[in-house]
Amino acid sequence: MAGLESMIVDEKPLPVDREKTCPLLLRVFCSTGRHHSTSEFGHGNVPSNELQIYTWQDATLQELTALVRDVNPETRRKGTYFDFALVQPEPFGPGYRMRDIGVTCSGQRNADDTLTLAQAKFNIGDYMDINITPPNRIPPQRRTRQY
Repeated sequence: MAGLESMIVDEKPLPVDREKTCPLLLRVFCSTGRHHSTSEFGHGNVPSNELQIYTWQDATLQELTALVRDVNPETRRKGTYFDFALVQPEPFGPGYRMRDIGVTCSGQRNADDTLTLAQAKFNIGDYMDINITPPNRIPPQRRTRQY
Protein backbone atom coordinates (compact mmCIF):
# COMPACT_ATOMS: atom_id res chain seq x y z
CA MET A 1 0.00 0.00 0.00
CA ALA A 2 1.43 3.34 -0.97
CA GLY A 3 1.75 5.98 1.74
CA LEU A 4 0.56 9.52 1.39
CA GLU A 5 3.11 12.26 1.57
CA SER A 6 2.40 15.69 2.94
CA MET A 7 4.27 18.59 1.44
CA ILE A 8 4.32 22.11 2.75
CA VAL A 9 5.14 24.57 0.03
CA ASP A 10 6.60 27.86 1.19
CA GLU A 11 5.16 30.54 -1.07
CA LYS A 12 7.81 33.18 -1.57
CA PRO A 13 6.87 35.92 -3.98
CA LEU A 14 9.08 36.20 -7.01
CA PRO A 15 11.27 39.30 -6.87
CA VAL A 16 10.28 42.09 -9.23
CA ASP A 17 12.96 43.53 -11.49
CA ARG A 18 12.11 47.21 -11.01
CA GLU A 19 14.37 48.19 -13.91
CA LYS A 20 12.42 46.06 -16.40
CA THR A 21 8.92 45.96 -14.89
CA CYS A 22 6.51 48.82 -15.41
CA PRO A 23 5.15 50.18 -12.09
CA LEU A 24 1.45 50.15 -11.24
CA LEU A 25 -0.64 53.11 -10.10
CA LEU A 26 -1.66 52.79 -6.45
CA ARG A 27 -4.44 55.19 -5.50
CA VAL A 28 -4.06 55.99 -1.78
CA PHE A 29 -6.53 57.80 0.47
CA CYS A 30 -5.30 59.01 3.87
CA SER A 31 -7.33 60.31 6.79
CA THR A 32 -6.53 61.10 10.40
CA GLY A 33 -8.15 59.07 13.16
CA ARG A 34 -10.37 56.84 11.01
CA HIS A 35 -10.66 54.92 7.77
CA HIS A 36 -12.89 56.27 5.06
CA SER A 37 -16.31 54.68 4.76
CA THR A 38 -16.75 52.22 1.90
CA SER A 39 -19.77 54.29 0.81
CA GLU A 40 -17.34 57.10 -0.13
CA PHE A 41 -16.01 54.88 -2.93
CA GLY A 42 -19.33 54.12 -4.62
CA HIS A 43 -20.86 55.24 -7.91
CA GLY A 44 -17.56 56.30 -9.49
CA ASN A 45 -16.68 58.61 -6.60
CA VAL A 46 -13.62 58.53 -4.37
CA PRO A 47 -12.61 60.65 -1.35
CA SER A 48 -11.05 63.99 -2.29
CA ASN A 49 -7.65 63.52 -0.61
CA GLU A 50 -6.09 61.18 -3.16
CA LEU A 51 -2.37 60.45 -3.29
CA GLN A 52 -1.15 58.66 -6.42
CA ILE A 53 1.90 56.42 -6.02
CA TYR A 54 3.63 54.51 -8.79
CA THR A 55 5.04 51.32 -7.28
CA TRP A 56 5.40 47.56 -7.74
CA GLN A 57 3.71 44.47 -6.28
CA ASP A 58 6.78 43.80 -4.11
CA ALA A 59 6.50 47.20 -2.35
CA THR A 60 6.33 46.79 1.42
CA LEU A 61 4.12 48.64 3.85
CA GLN A 62 7.27 50.28 5.21
CA GLU A 63 8.09 51.63 1.74
CA LEU A 64 4.55 52.99 1.36
CA THR A 65 4.80 54.57 4.82
CA ALA A 66 7.99 56.37 3.77
CA LEU A 67 6.32 57.67 0.59
CA VAL A 68 3.33 59.02 2.54
CA ARG A 69 5.66 60.65 5.06
CA ASP A 70 7.58 62.36 2.22
CA VAL A 71 4.48 64.25 1.03
CA ASN A 72 2.72 64.65 4.38
CA PRO A 73 5.00 66.51 6.86
CA GLU A 74 2.69 66.12 9.89
CA THR A 75 3.06 62.32 9.65
CA ARG A 76 6.84 62.38 10.13
CA ARG A 77 6.73 62.46 13.92
CA LYS A 78 8.01 59.41 15.75
CA GLY A 79 5.16 57.26 17.05
CA THR A 80 2.72 58.04 14.21
CA TYR A 81 0.71 54.93 13.29
CA PHE A 82 -0.31 54.02 9.74
CA ASP A 83 -3.19 51.52 9.57
CA PHE A 84 -3.42 50.10 6.03
CA ALA A 85 -6.56 48.67 4.45
CA LEU A 86 -7.38 47.55 0.92
CA VAL A 87 -10.60 48.78 -0.64
CA GLN A 88 -11.79 46.29 -3.23
CA PRO A 89 -14.91 45.98 -5.38
CA GLU A 90 -17.50 43.55 -4.07
CA PRO A 91 -17.10 40.33 -6.07
CA PHE A 92 -20.84 39.69 -6.44
CA GLY A 93 -22.59 43.01 -6.64
CA PRO A 94 -22.20 46.75 -6.45
CA GLY A 95 -20.17 48.54 -3.83
CA TYR A 96 -16.83 48.07 -2.13
CA ARG A 97 -15.44 46.22 0.86
CA MET A 98 -12.52 47.14 3.09
CA ARG A 99 -9.96 44.67 4.42
CA ASP A 100 -7.28 45.52 7.00
CA ILE A 101 -3.83 44.39 5.95
CA GLY A 102 -1.35 45.82 8.47
CA VAL A 103 -0.02 48.60 10.69
CA THR A 104 3.30 50.42 10.66
CA CYS A 105 4.65 52.99 13.11
CA SER A 106 7.20 55.74 12.52
CA GLY A 107 10.36 55.04 14.49
CA GLN A 108 9.40 51.47 15.47
CA ARG A 109 9.73 48.10 13.81
CA ASN A 110 6.57 46.05 13.39
CA ALA A 111 5.80 42.61 12.03
CA ASP A 112 3.77 44.18 9.20
CA ASP A 113 6.66 46.36 7.94
CA THR A 114 7.82 43.73 5.43
CA LEU A 115 4.36 42.77 4.15
CA THR A 116 4.22 43.33 0.38
CA LEU A 117 1.26 44.29 -1.76
CA ALA A 118 1.41 40.86 -3.40
CA GLN A 119 1.34 39.10 -0.01
CA ALA A 120 -1.67 41.23 0.97
CA LYS A 121 -3.42 39.98 -2.19
CA PHE A 122 -3.54 43.44 -3.76
CA ASN A 123 -5.07 43.48 -7.25
CA ILE A 124 -4.41 46.22 -9.77
CA GLY A 125 -7.39 48.56 -9.51
CA ASP A 126 -7.81 48.20 -5.74
CA TYR A 127 -7.54 51.30 -3.58
CA MET A 128 -5.41 51.72 -0.44
CA ASP A 129 -6.95 53.46 2.56
CA ILE A 130 -4.65 54.59 5.37
CA ASN A 131 -5.80 55.67 8.81
CA ILE A 132 -3.06 57.92 10.22
CA THR A 133 -2.96 58.21 14.01
CA PRO A 134 -0.67 60.91 15.45
CA PRO A 135 1.55 59.96 18.40
CA ASN A 136 -0.56 61.85 20.94
CA ARG A 137 -3.62 59.67 20.25
CA ILE A 138 -4.47 56.08 21.08
CA PRO A 139 -3.08 53.71 18.37
CA PRO A 140 -5.61 51.95 16.11
CA GLN A 141 -7.27 48.82 17.44
CA ARG A 142 -6.76 45.79 15.23
CA ARG A 143 -9.88 44.19 13.85
CA THR A 144 -9.81 40.57 12.93
CA ARG A 145 -8.46 40.05 9.44
CA GLN A 146 -10.82 38.69 6.81
CA TYR A 147 -9.16 36.46 4.25
